[in-house]
Amino acid sequence: MRNANVDDYEATPRPIISVGNDYAPGVARGSHQHRRNQLLYGASGLMIVTTPQGRWVVPPQRALWIPAGVYHDVYAVGPVTTRSIFLEPAVTRKLPDECRVLGITPLVRALLLEAVDLPAKYDVHARAGLIMRLLIAEIEQLPTLPLNISLPTAPKLAARCRAFLDKPTPHETIDDWCAEFNMSRRSFTRLFREQTDTSFAAWCRQACVVAALPRLAAGDSITTIALDFGYANPSAFTQMFRSQTGVAPSAYAAGPGPAPG
Repeated sequence: MRNANVDDYEATPRPIISVGNDYAPGVARGSHQHRRNQLLYGASGLMIVTTPQGRWVVPPQRALWIPAGVYHDVYAVGPVTTRSIFLEPAVTRKLPDECRVLGITPLVRALLLEAVDLPAKYDVHARAGLIMRLLIAEIEQLPTLPLNISLPTAPKLAARCRAFLDKPTPHETIDDWCAEFNMSRRSFTRLFREQTDTSFAAWCRQACVVAALPRLAAGDSITTIALDFGYANPSAFTQMFRSQTGVAPSAYAAGPGPAPG
C-alpha cells in the first residue's frame, strides 16, 4: 500500500504488511510505537530516528530495524520516500531485539519495491506469499552498519551529549566534561561507560560520524564538514570516519542513486 497509515492495517491477518510513504523535507513523526516489528527502508532521502536509547541515521538505500514496542520518532532531513514492512514478531525470531541500521542488498531492495504494491490481504499461497517469505529469509542475513550513537538516560548527561551532537568537535576532552560535571576523571569515566556502553573518546568520534551523515547526504563537501567540526584537515576527518565505519565519508556522499520505485 502506498501513502497509507499502517495503524489501519496492523490487525490484517497476514504475517507481513508493506506500506510506502512520501515525506516532505522537515516532516517529523513524533514518538510512537508499533505492535509489529518494522523494517524502515529509505528508498530515497535521509532520516534521523531517535529512541530513548539513542539516535540512528538512516541514509538512502539503507534501512532501520525497529523491534515491536520500541518508541521512536522519525525526522525527514530532506524529501524522503520510504518502503517499510511490518512483521509479526513470531516470524522474525532470529532478528535482534534492539534497533539496528542495516545494509540493503539488491535482492532485498527489489523485494521491498515489489511488496509495496501488494494488497493488504495478499494470497499467502501465491507469488505474493513467496515474496514475503523470501523477504523474511533475506532480512535475517543483512549486515549491521555502525550508524548510531547511544544516548544516556541520566538527564544532565543526556542534555550535554545532545548538545555535543549538535556541534561536535575533536577538541573537547574528558577533562573538560569532568570539570563541567564537577566529577573526578575516574567517577565520570565509570558513569559515562555505564550510560553509553562505550568510552568517552569513542563516543565523541561516533558523534562526529552521526552528525556528519546528514550533511554528506545534503551535498556538503568533506572539506567543509571537517573544517566546521574543527579538524585540522579533511584527511584527519576521513581517517576518523573510516576508523568508525570502515569506509570513507564519500561512501555516504550525496548521489543520484536508484529511483525509489
